Amino acid sequence: MSRKTLFKILQYIIFLGLGVGFIYIMYSRLSEEQRTELVNAIKGVRVWLLGPILIAGFLSHLFRALRWKLIMEPLDIRPSTSTTTAAVLIGYIANLFVPRAGEVAKCTVLARYENVPADKMIGTIVAERSFDVLCLITVTTSAFLIEADVIGSYAKGLLGKLSQKTDVMIYAGIGLVLFILTLVLLYKRFKNSKVGQFIKGLGDGVRSIFLLQKRGRFLLYTVGIWVMYWIQIQIGFWSMPALEHLGGMTALVVLIFGSIGMIVTPGGIGAYTFLVADILYFYGIDKVYGQAFGWVSWAVQTGIIFVLGLISILFIINRRRRNAQAKLDTE
Repeated sequence: MSRKTLFKILQYIIFLGLGVGFIYIMYSRLSEEQRTELVNAIKGVRVWLLGPILIAGFLSHLFRALRWKLIMEPLDIRPSTSTTTAAVLIGYIANLFVPRAGEVAKCTVLARYENVPADKMIGTIVAERSFDVLCLITVTTSAFLIEADVIGSYAKGLLGKLSQKTDVMIYAGIGLVLFILTLVLLYKRFKNSKVGQFIKGLGDGVRSIFLLQKRGRFLLYTVGIWVMYWIQIQIGFWSMPALEHLGGMTALVVLIFGSIGMIVTPGGIGAYTFLVADILYFYGIDKVYGQAFGWVSWAVQTGIIFVLGLISILFIINRRRRNAQAKLDTE
């Protein structure tokens, strides 16, 4: 086993352990009565609303597939929408088991079933991920500015300051500027290293997006992805009686914190629920119901990936059989 592989395995174990740690912290903070209340809150979910959440989840993945197709067009790579969507979903399900394996899985599926070179698609993955980072920063900054009072209270609980709206706006702006300056300085200092190449890749990826001929459609698909994410959270609120009064801006903030949770640990296990419950507390939601929503939301999103991912795998297997049969018939 190579040192690189060993490092990846160790990294995965550490972050998985972090997720388990979040679960232990949440569980240990609840009394027996609260644990019973947590279970009852989960049982009380309006199951019929899970259907619309599934539809919104599928649409978010479909928009991502359509957006990816646009990025591949300048390279004269024009896969079918069905195969591209299947590749995206298979990538997501791969990421649940091995972090960052999804990118390899996506390229492998398209390369095998659409007869396109995998190396050409690497740049499209970098471009897409670069723009995703930019979108997350933009949405997070917007949420901080719009909901500064609530997020300021949350930050105060963590840092002991930032309680005023003006403070949050100032610090958010300063943080964004420092983040950009840090990237610039790191690139200049480590231009020829992996860090420098990664930062260069991010910059090139973002620039390539704005060179697309169909920029309007690309941005429309991007907005569609985030709107579908937001709709899933909002419908999730409506599915739980204790949270049904919460509005769209709260859903946006929960989306941001949940997205961070998904990054922190593999598949967001533990961290997603912990962060979502924590921020909901500052909207007046008891920790028990915050955790209940966090677990339901995480389970539904993970379930969507599993269900749609497995369907995609079956679709690809069936397509391979049909292609093999067609080849035999031709021969």
